[in-house]
Amino acid sequence: MEGLEVISRQPPAKVSRHGTPLLFLHGAYAAAWCWDEHFLPYFAERGYAAHALSVSGHGGSPGREHLDSFGIDHYVKDVVEVVAQLPAPPVLVGHSMGGMVAQKYLEGHEAAGLVLMSSVPPQGLWAAALGLAFQKPGLMSDLNSLLGGGRVALDTLREAMFAQPVGVEDLKRWYRRLQPESHRAIWDMTLFNLPLKSRMRLPPLLVLGAEHDSLIPSSQVAMTARHYGVDAEIFPGMGHGMMLERDWAQVAGRIYDWLGEQGL
Repeated sequence: MEGLEVISRQPPAKVSRHGTPLLFLHGAYAAAWCWDEHFLPYFAERGYAAHALSVSGHGGSPGREHLDSFGIDHYVKDVVEVVAQLPAPPVLVGHSMGGMVAQKYLEGHEAAGLVLMSSVPPQGLWAAALGLAFQKPGLMSDLNSLLGGGRVALDTLREAMFAQPVGVEDLKRWYRRLQPESHRAIWDMTLFNLPLKSRMRLPPLLVLGAEHDSLIPSSQVAMTARHYGVDAEIFPGMGHGMMLERDWAQVAGRIYDWLGEQGL
């Protein structure tokens, strides 16, 4: 789709550059902005060209008026379009829904590496959704309201995303950026368009999760890791919004170290 929003941060001139670019993929209800708060500057300062895509209908990308027409395959096409403009295959860093998009991308395309952060598991959202409905029915109801464009209380964002203290002004700023999500994409992730490992070209893989994640519990993160034959790494005391939590730098630091371990 023409005119996709991509936020890019380049390394300073004095910093030695890495050859592998990073492409960050956001979760549901969000857009590229969530990566530009901390992660894009962090990795640019350490020599990586860091890019964050807003998939169709999100952030500054076109298509909001027909958001529900977009499925996960549409979001994958957005990634293909952006990757084609990069000088080398990137490391994909996908959060939540973005992790599912990254997994589906790998069914037909190659990446230098894959980092899954609190990602929708390859088995789909249904188990996490069922658990949330039983354990936190109020939060589940609010998320369904937001899905269709309704407004929810500020505390809903806090409960869904954060386990650590978060400033009220930051919370308000991020709240104003929340948006509806595609019903079609949610159903794709729940049951109807799940990734098949047999089709995937698996690169080096890092699977990360958060101890107090209300949306993708650590048990689901562990299931993802087992599926791909790696170990899950769970950050204590953190919630779903790992890139915005108070201790976001611990997560970024682990990714940075892993990139070095992989020679990326």
